[in-house]
Amino acid sequence: MEMIISCIVSFLVTAVAGRFLIPALRRMKAGQSIREDGPTWHMGKTGTPTMGGLMFILGIFIAITAAGWKNMLTGDFKHFYVYGLALIFGAIGYADDYVKVKKKRNLGLTAVQKLLLQLAAAVVFLSLMRFEGSLTPNLYVPFFNVSIVLPWVVYLIFAAFVVVGTVNAVNITDGIDGLASSVTIPVALFFSVTAIWWKYTQLGVVAAALLGGLLAFLIYNFHPAKVFMGDTGSMFLGGMVAGLAFGFDMPLVLIPVGIVYICETMSDIIQVAYFKATHGKRFFKMAPLHHHFEMCGWSEVKLVLVFTAVSAVFCVLAAVGVVDRFVF
Repeated sequence: MEMIISCIVSFLVTAVAGRFLIPALRRMKAGQSIREDGPTWHMGKTGTPTMGGLMFILGIFIAITAAGWKNMLTGDFKHFYVYGLALIFGAIGYADDYVKVKKKRNLGLTAVQKLLLQLAAAVVFLSLMRFEGSLTPNLYVPFFNVSIVLPWVVYLIFAAFVVVGTVNAVNITDGIDGLASSVTIPVALFFSVTAIWWKYTQLGVVAAALLGGLLAFLIYNFHPAKVFMGDTGSMFLGGMVAGLAFGFDMPLVLIPVGIVYICETMSDIIQVAYFKATHGKRFFKMAPLHHHFEMCGWSEVKLVLVFTAVSAVFCVLAAVGVVDRFVF
């Protein structure tokens, strides 16, 4: 029941917040500056309000507070740890968006600034989860149903980079109307079902709120987008996905559920490496991957539908891969 309430509240609050936030962003002239090296037809999106992720950040907060109140009285604040991690990343993204909007260019914080802030946030979250007894240094391997025991320091270093990598992968995926939000919906559904299996109510409340918030956000973000989530929203989403994976103490599940994020990131890495190795040749027509398919003639709607279908299939596979862990 708590999960249903969380999903509905998040959807309603996000949907209503969007009605007020988008006009406010327009008044603030918080328009997106489009990359000059991106697809030329994207230039028509210049000026579309960004930082729209604020609407589902608010919706999720109200939802998890309302639906998780009962368990909070017993001292269970796990859902707020996950939300807190995502919120910090969202704040880093907001600072990045603010610089872009203020200076009217598509460059925000420096890479080093973002990396240091992100690593610090990840280490604090992981240490807190460890202190609370919600996280172990036992690396669970899906499909094989075994765990690899690591020294805590080794696990912490590995986990911090997994969190940061996930956040930035989601950020890279947010490149066309509705893409990041759509491919994350199956991920939120996966964690919601997992919470039911393992009876992790508080984590289920977060996952369900994420699901509701993203469904509402698509009202405004699906092509043609009336608003972009910005780094504010995409980095928040990355923090939520990573936080949930570590909340369930199975970060390696991010490989199947985050397959789209991984492919998008790898396409960027391959493109840069190939460009340097061949002195100017390109492996893809354009990176990241969604731009390559755009250059091949795919519409934004087709891209979103296909990528979301891929995400859904791999989330089902992930469920098969972890099902033995939830046998009581």
